[in-house]
Amino acid sequence: MGKVSGGELVDYITNNKSDIIITKKNDIFVSISTDKGIAQELSDHFTFEVPGAKFMPAYKTRAWDGKIRLFNMKTSLIYYGLKFEVVRFADTRGYTFSIFDESNGTDKGDVKEFIKYLNIPLELRDYQTEAIHHSIKQNRALLVSPTASGKSLIIYCLIRYYLLKQHEKILLLVPTISLVSQMFKDFEDYGFHSETNCHMITGGKDKDSWQRIYISTWQSVYKEKRPYFEKFGVIFVDEAHLAKAASLKSIMEKLPDCKYRFGLTGTLDGTESNKLVLSGLFDVPKKVVSTKELMDAGTISKLKINSLILNHSVPDKKIAMRVKTYQEECDYLVLNAARNQFISRLATTLEGNTLVLFQYVEKHGIPLTEQIRSLTTKNVRYISGMVKSEEREETRDVTEANDDVIIVASYQTYSTGINIKNLHNIIFAFPTKSQVRVLQSIGRGLRLHDSKDKCNVYDIADDIRKGKKKNYTLNHFYARYNIYNEAEFDVSTEIINL
Repeated sequence: MGKVSGGELVDYITNNKSDIIITKKNDIFVSISTDKGIAQELSDHFTFEVPGAKFMPAYKTRAWDGKIRLFNMKTSLIYYGLKFEVVRFADTRGYTFSIFDESNGTDKGDVKEFIKYLNIPLELRDYQTEAIHHSIKQNRALLVSPTASGKSLIIYCLIRYYLLKQHEKILLLVPTISLVSQMFKDFEDYGFHSETNCHMITGGKDKDSWQRIYISTWQSVYKEKRPYFEKFGVIFVDEAHLAKAASLKSIMEKLPDCKYRFGLTGTLDGTESNKLVLSGLFDVPKKVVSTKELMDAGTISKLKINSLILNHSVPDKKIAMRVKTYQEECDYLVLNAARNQFISRLATTLEGNTLVLFQYVEKHGIPLTEQIRSLTTKNVRYISGMVKSEEREETRDVTEANDDVIIVASYQTYSTGINIKNLHNIIFAFPTKSQVRVLQSIGRGLRLHDSKDKCNVYDIADDIRKGKKKNYTLNHFYARYNIYNEAEFDVSTEIINL
């Protein structure tokens, strides 16, 4: 019987008397041959309850039971990237198995020589070289690497490798239009002629070109039919955790003969179902490096988390007592005058450039921006999904060149991927418990810059309880606090009476 440990390759057996036989159907699925009893065990093992399903319309109308099933008993198919999870299942339960092997023997020395050939004006770090070698060796990968770890350089090296290795086109998907142009510019910084080689796709732009590299938001192409995707021999999905599961699955399943597929993310959301869906579409997660390791190495900025718990006034707490749901609590917080005044004064008194992140555009983002502008002569920039990409890029350029900019931006546009080195402070103006959003938002301030020795994050929490029962968003703060501790960040807590 084969043995498996972690995500490493197994010792293979090749006879057809195995309890479980794993064969390749295409580059999306593998086929599982086994008896009905083991098939049912597999189905149970790869079935998960979706977090928050009970709040979804399909669940409420009983059209869906709130579960995701990764092994299809009718077709005997499971995502290609989960083949070693099937091996792990077999190994732990004492079943024999046989499995194909498509990994190649690419030597790390050859990878280093190829990187040297690219003549990049930057020296790659060891973990970047290791990530590139791992990806090439496995033909696919799900790389988990935090903000400021150099994901775009990893992507660039792999794209250059596959430009030489195969003749089909390459698709690079990113979550926002800002990242489309940012990737284009990053490649130029690495010495590539992006204008000649890269076609950028955003809303309203042509979806076809003579160039071999397509850089697109996933939203721009996910509705395209299968023939559109047949031209691509390689696909990259940056910030893979952000793509809506149904849309990402739709795209990936339109590429049955695309052998080379790579997902990159700064963090997974901690749920087993999300991890396994992404593993299935790409491969088992490969942790490239941690934020703490980057800080210790001096590769990214030091970080200080300032947790500010706002103790609301007695009159406001009486108003808050009428709040029954999470949404009502959020509405109360973003409309609270004392809270918004505190955030505005904090933003205007901090030294250096400051990013203020909000959730609701009309209810919070716009009035908060106006209030901040009324209190300062600093350059206050407003960013939401309605702001054009050219203006977002201008804001990034202005911030890099100055030290008195306040950016008031929505989480949706600025919590992920935006690269601003000259950023000194981040304020969470809206509470969240999402591990992905928290860590990605923090990442906006971790890039090194001569003007700072650390990045300050101001996490605004709210105590509106009367009695011992904590309010919704205060519980969310404790969830964030646990995230900070697990990541070994420097955290302080202060209670402030409003």
